[in-house]
Amino acid sequence: MDAIQQQFVEQARTLGIELSERQLEQFEMYYKLLVEWNEKMNLTGITERSAVYEKHFYDSLTIAGVVKFAELNSLADIGSGAGFPSVPIAIAFPHMRITIVDALAKRIKFLNEVTSELGLSTVVSLHGRAEEVARMKEHRDQYDLVTARAVARLAVLNEFCLPFVRTGGMFIAMKGTDLSAELDEAKFSFTKLGAKLVEVKKLTLPTEGADRHLVICIKQQATPNEYPRKAGIPLKTPLVKPSLAFKSK
Repeated sequence: MDAIQQQFVEQARTLGIELSERQLEQFEMYYKLLVEWNEKMNLTGITERSAVYEKHFYDSLTIAGVVKFAELNSLADIGSGAGFPSVPIAIAFPHMRITIVDALAKRIKFLNEVTSELGLSTVVSLHGRAEEVARMKEHRDQYDLVTARAVARLAVLNEFCLPFVRTGGMFIAMKGTDLSAELDEAKFSFTKLGAKLVEVKKLTLPTEGADRHLVICIKQQATPNEYPRKAGIPLKTPLVKPSLAFKSK
């Protein structure tokens, strides 16, 4: 174990996660695959090893500070990109059944390679638009936890993600800087989609010092049939109060 891994182990421990030697091997393999594939396609602008471990791996695991994964069984990660936060969560919590949804076929190919090489047998990667996959019976109102990391504004994310969450389940949006305007804008969509904002937890990356926010929502009732709207519409016309519609464009 080198210094970067040792620091990562200690950071994970602050979240209540004890990483085994095998899990550290999986994270290192993930890092190498990420850098290798990043030369062929744009997966991340962060490739320096210590930065990947903190800004991608540790950052993904911060969700463990606000949910009890031991009590959860299923997770859907919407617009996962290079696999954050879903793949680090799959490594740290191998009991979780995880579905990754991404609209870019090349990214799904990368994620299939990662899950195969790392032996993550409980992870399935789906190529598709969130608006379309969310209308499939096997995915709608099904998941204990749904995540999205830096995909879109919250009013848009709510429509992408909340249809996947089971009643009583959680949606956590992972955000960077101050998002008070986004939260205000998103109130309308929370109401429309049957969800309640529970908490916005502010975090700071331990070495880099950058701010992060976890927007934690509980789904109180099944998603109304009209949502999500057809692919492309949530992004172009977010669910906001009519008075805010102009500002959201």
